[in-house]
Amino acid sequence: MVRVSVSVSERELFLGHFTSRIDAKGRVSVPAPFRAVLAKDEFEGLFVHPSLDAPAVDCGGKALMAELDAMLATYPPYTEERDILSRALMGMSERLKVDPEGRVQLSDQCKAQAFISGEVSFVGMGHKFQIWEPERFRAQQEEARNRARDLRKLTGARGAAGHTPPGPGARE
Repeated sequence: MVRVSVSVSERELFLGHFTSRIDAKGRVSVPAPFRAVLAKDEFEGLFVHPSLDAPAVDCGGKALMAELDAMLATYPPYTEERDILSRALMGMSERLKVDPEGRVQLSDQCKAQAFISGEVSFVGMGHKFQIWEPERFRAQQEEARNRARDLRKLTGARGAAGHTPPGPGARE
């Protein structure tokens, strides 16, 4: 199998966040900027799987599927670790159809994973996006901002002291 590395500048990214209502028929519009990224990825539909670390659903196209495949390929076939990850990710994955108006019908599994009922928040994460229940996303986003500030302070202190964090495999 040949793997091609694509730089960030060569591919489109999922950016920003958008909140939308689920309509009376249970459909929700995927934000146009996210649909544009999926179209450039030449993926018809929407690849989704439960997030492993958040009450959300991870979404994307071919790039996300390839990323998951590459991650699973780092484990030897038939190992417990690979089987566990395969069941959790691939076994719970779905391919949702996007209608001509850009809407998807979220499955009951997706809605249960993210505690979704009337509204959803689409959250860009660069290589993928997530679907959240809006209030849960707001709470998580505030926590993420606080943690990011702490990380910036930590890395800023290292830089100010003339200390550069060691690279991979380096010893201090």
